[in-house]
This record gives sequence, C-alpha cells and structure tokens, in this order.
Amino acid sequence: MRSILLHIHEDDGMEARFQAALDLARRFDSHITCLQAVPYEFGVPGDLYFSMAMEMAATFRETADQFQEKLESRLATEDVRWDWVRRKGDAIDEINHLAPLSEIVVLGASNPVGEPAHPSRLATETVVTVRAPVLVVPSSAKMFSMQVPAVVAWNGSAESGHALQAALPILREASEVHIHSVRETKARDSRRLTTSDAAKFLARHDIEPLITELALNDEGSIAATLIDAAQIRRAGVIVMGAYGRSRFRERVLGGVTREMLSDPAIPLLLSH
Repeated sequence: MRSILLHIHEDDGMEARFQAALDLARRFDSHITCLQAVPYEFGVPGDLYFSMAMEMAATFRETADQFQEKLESRLATEDVRWDWVRRKGDAIDEINHLAPLSEIVVLGASNPVGEPAHPSRLATETVVTVRAPVLVVPSSAKMFSMQVPAVVAWNGSAESGHALQAALPILREASEVHIHSVRETKARDSRRLTTSDAAKFLARHDIEPLITELALNDEGSIAATLIDAAQIRRAGVIVMGAYGRSRFRERVLGGVTREMLSDPAIPLLLSH
C-alpha cells in the first residue's frame, strides 16, 4: 500500500482524513498524492453574469492558494513522501483520473461542498467508479488506528471478497479480525461464499479471524447491526463490499452501503 490518493478540500472532515493518510503513510512507507480539485472556472464570455463569475473565480483561487500553502507547510514537517496535484474541475472526475495508479483513496464521510449531507456524493460516486479501495473517514476521527480490532462485514458476495483482498495489509496490522455476518429472514443464495470461506482465505495469509453471526437489531437494520457490533468490539475500521450499478450517469448504491455511509461512526474501507 505504497500509493495513497488523498482528497484535499477545506471542509470539516479535512483534518480527520489528513491524519488518516499520515497514519497509513507512516506504517506502510507510502507516498501521499494530495489532490486539490478547484472548480473555479465559470460562465462564458458574453454571459450576463460573466464578470461576477470571474470575481468569484479569483476568490476561489486565492482561497485554494492559501489552503495549499498551509497544508504544504505542515507536510514539510511530516516524515512522509508526498506531492501536490492541483486540477481545475470536479473532484469526482479528477479522482477517477488518478485512482488507477493509487492503492487506496482517502475521502471524508460528508459532502465537502455545499450542505454536509449524508451520504456524501463524492464518497458514493467514488466507491462505485474506482477499482482501488476507498477509506471513508468520519469527521470525528482523530487518527486511523490499525493496531486495534478490525471488523469485516461479510455477506458472501463478490464485492465482499474484493474488499477482503484489498484490506489485507490493514487486517495484518489488527490486534483481532472479526468476520461479522447478519442473519437475514430471507434465504441467501446458496452459491455465495460463506464466512468459513472468508476465514480460510485469511488463514492462508496468517490471519486467524473470529466469526460471529449477528441477529438483526430491534430496528431491523443490517447497517446499524454491523455498526453496533463493531463499536462493541472497539474496532478501528469496518471492511465491506460496496454495492452499486451504473444507470446512465447516475450511480446507485445498495441500501446497506448507503446507510453505512450515512454518517459512519467508524472509518469504512469499501471496495466495489
């Protein structure tokens, strides 16, 4: 996990994801690529609001310059390798452009622009469009702890398997690895991989996990059941597959994934 792509934007979640990227970089001797996407080009000549847009663009550039200078001065004092990439345009497009040569993408859990609604459009779009695992860090996180228990949310899907493989470097650091599945009322596809299959895979990598089947909580929510169990374990991360499909240009997430991304209390490592 030597190449980390970190989304840069001056929002409430920046400090949390910045610290998470630093923790990853120090542990795995990684290089952090800081991506600052600044959508500061507006309008076209002749537009009624063109002059106003240009004034806004100048303000955005100045703000972006100041924030870049601030973070670069901090990075200069950290014992990590890094570079800074600044692009004009939408963050989703720029992340998609750089993610193919990144081994993990680090994002915040809430919208960086506009209302801090949950789930974040940036996170939900990125999760289903990039191949690299995505670490979604809640704003409340002070660090990304790896030498603590880790939870794998398992339902036997291909996405779960992809997430498990992507998380191996982090799972090797965990003090314990728990595989959690949620008992559902409807019958599950018999062709799906079992928790035992997941445990055997981890055992081949010298990780001996603990398997737990969870009953749905009183609200009947799979996401809330998984989060509650992870908090009881004092987990530092939840690893899970992200469900999604393209519908024209809209990215549609499965209900459990969307609920997990709606203001998570614990960092999520997601893979589609």
